Amino acid sequence: MNKPQVSQDHSSAWIAQTWISFIVSIVSTSIGIIYLPVDGWTKGFMGMGLAFSVGSTISLSKTQRDLHESKKITSKIEEARVEKLLAEHDRIS
Repeated sequence: MNKPQVSQDHSSAWIAQTWISFIVSIVSTSIGIIYLPVDGWTKGFMGMGLAFSVGSTISLSKTQRDLHESKKITSKIEEARVEKLLAEHDRIS
């Protein structure tokens, strides 16, 4: 009753697309901040906001990934326990 493991590897095209999208969005937002017709303090504040937003997004995505992986591990442990109980029950019967 073992289910086959399904590999969810990302293609190289998908990885390239995500990196290109990330880089283009950061560069274009940075250029927009640089060319804003405001003083340096305002540009600095906008730049800090951009940096904190990127950092928070990376932390959030890592946390979500870790939670998802821990649920998969917990589910595998529970599945192994159920299989062990069923195997013991079959021996008793």
